[in-house]
Amino acid sequence: MPTLEQRTIKKVSWRLLPLIIVIYFVAYIDRTNVGFAALTMNKDLGLSAYVFGWGAGIFFLGYFLFEVPSNVILEKVGARVWIARIMITWGIVSGAMAFVQGPVSFIVIRFLLGVAEAGFFPGMILYFILGLAGWQWMFIVEAIPAVLLAFVVLAMMTDRPALATWLAPEEREWLETRLQDERRRIESAGHLSLARALMDRRVLALSAIYLTIVTATYGITFFLPQIVKGIGLSNVMTGLVTAIPYTIGTIGMLLWGASSDRRDERRWHFCVACLLAAVGLGGAGLFGSSFLALAFMSVATIGLYGSKPAFWPMPSTFLTGTAAAGGIALVNSIGNLGGYVGPFIVGWIKDATGSFDAGLYFLAACALLSGIIAYIAVQPPERTSAPSGLAAAAR
Repeated sequence: MPTLEQRTIKKVSWRLLPLIIVIYFVAYIDRTNVGFAALTMNKDLGLSAYVFGWGAGIFFLGYFLFEVPSNVILEKVGARVWIARIMITWGIVSGAMAFVQGPVSFIVIRFLLGVAEAGFFPGMILYFILGLAGWQWMFIVEAIPAVLLAFVVLAMMTDRPALATWLAPEEREWLETRLQDERRRIESAGHLSLARALMDRRVLALSAIYLTIVTATYGITFFLPQIVKGIGLSNVMTGLVTAIPYTIGTIGMLLWGASSDRRDERRWHFCVACLLAAVGLGGAGLFGSSFLALAFMSVATIGLYGSKPAFWPMPSTFLTGTAAAGGIALVNSIGNLGGYVGPFIVGWIKDATGSFDAGLYFLAACALLSGIIAYIAVQPPERTSAPSGLAAAAR
């Protein structure tokens, strides 16, 4: 017969994890679909690679400026209402991308999307309907799930275990006790206030680590469809082929995360993932627009995606409460500035050299630097069998 712990974690997992996965998937589409739209949008709007990279990346500047206050508000008012608010506003702003007219409106709306979020496969809709280009329909169609999912969030998420009526009373009591014990264990090593957390050297080190790996990640994300198109494929085939590295990267992320959890080890998993990303990006730059470069890109995505599940358990080993909300938000917001830096520099290099190769070498260096910083700055945390990720999801 399942124990109380097993029953509770199972219920939390089945109720929240599928919803969180879908939400993150929609958010990721919101951030990155502009890379697919660029196949025809850049010509329609007269955007150079430099301007496109600037506009694609400025999303993360808005994200950076509003991430910390947004997360502090979330910790105060609860995840249920605040995440729903985020999803409604990002869905509306994302849909407004369909109506940009040139470089200025493109940059402004991308910035506002970052502010709003701080999250259709496009190849099949690259044609004209009702006077709108395919890239315009893409923004309108993909905005709908974000708004609709906000109401699912309101219905299914709870702010803390005591409000989780879908758990039995003894399961709610067990989960609340487990979370309190976890907070006490972390705070026994020294409580960090929000102000101290924002200046803590470990938080700043994690911010630098995340900044460099995100620079590598989004530097390739927004330009991958254009790089693949350089092989000589049609727009539809470009969309299909571009999905290959993402699919391989997703599978690699799941396996990498499972390995990290099974061994309860983060530092080496993160460093090796960064090395793999650097090799993949460097190889893609070496072989230019070719199917061999696409294979190296698939290697890169395994490393880039695999680094995430090894990285994010690190902040929770010494942050709790408001300090956790602010500290983790700082790490995330500074790190996501890499989403501005990467596309900006890759676009600038592309216009300056006429090729993506040097830009890929730059991204490879960023991935390698992230692993080096992690190796130097991150100490192996205390091992624990506590299912903190699932427990945190129920807060």
